[in-house]
Amino acid sequence: MKSILEYKDYHLYMQDYYDERKRLGAFSWREFSRRAGFSSPNFIKLVCMGQSKLSKIKAIQVARAMDLVCYEEDYFRLLVEFCNADRDSVKKAALFEMEKIAVDHKVRVIDGEAIQYYESWKYPVVRELAPMMPGACPHDIAEECKEYVSADEIRDVLEFLVKSGFLKKDGEKVYSQTEKTVVGSKEAMPVAIRSMHREMANMASRAVDRYSSRERYFTGITFSVNDESYNKIVDEINACRKKVLAIANAYKNVNQVCRINFQFFPMTDKINGGKHA
Repeated sequence: MKSILEYKDYHLYMQDYYDERKRLGAFSWREFSRRAGFSSPNFIKLVCMGQSKLSKIKAIQVARAMDLVCYEEDYFRLLVEFCNADRDSVKKAALFEMEKIAVDHKVRVIDGEAIQYYESWKYPVVRELAPMMPGACPHDIAEECKEYVSADEIRDVLEFLVKSGFLKKDGEKVYSQTEKTVVGSKEAMPVAIRSMHREMANMASRAVDRYSSRERYFTGITFSVNDESYNKIVDEINACRKKVLAIANAYKNVNQVCRINFQFFPMTDKINGGKHA
């Protein structure tokens, strides 16, 4: 069975633990629940199926029933907190603590890098900008950014991008992009991406007044859809996004970093037969 430090879903870890114990000998959901101190013989099975959740106290009981000790018990508790959280801030805090435990115990994880890369506009912008400015110092790069960023922040961003493999250092103050993409677990990436969407949406809002109509292009429409047209429009936006990226990649003599936000969201509840859905 894999180390608990490789998991991002406590339901899956508990199911794998049960399957492994079952494989090695007689073991039942009743026994599992009994070991954790639960009166219901099917409670843990329902948790593994996603039909029930573990509270903080129950998480500790289950961790000890699975013989998790020290950092393993701490990691499992954070795993439960991460999966149960409704707010991204709570999820992010739990993920960072989980990563710290994993790093301290020699297990490499990518989720921390993914969250850090997407938590600020500085990382993707500097990744694009630095290769355009060979020989530029952090202060020079900071001066070219429309949003305020200090030279020290740029220095830290460059160090992170090189260390994480997003940029390659070709010489003194000379950088090139690598082919590396930002990857992470299916649990961590939505948290990271939502953080970036919020930040970029705020920047777009400021851009309305900051730039003249010659420097930026904003447009929008309000319309009605059903489920089928919604899905077709999403497919069309994805196709457009890929085409725009292909156009941008076709040109090598680039001189500016830009951002496009595709925003398609509901402005009302669904109405079915003249009634609220």
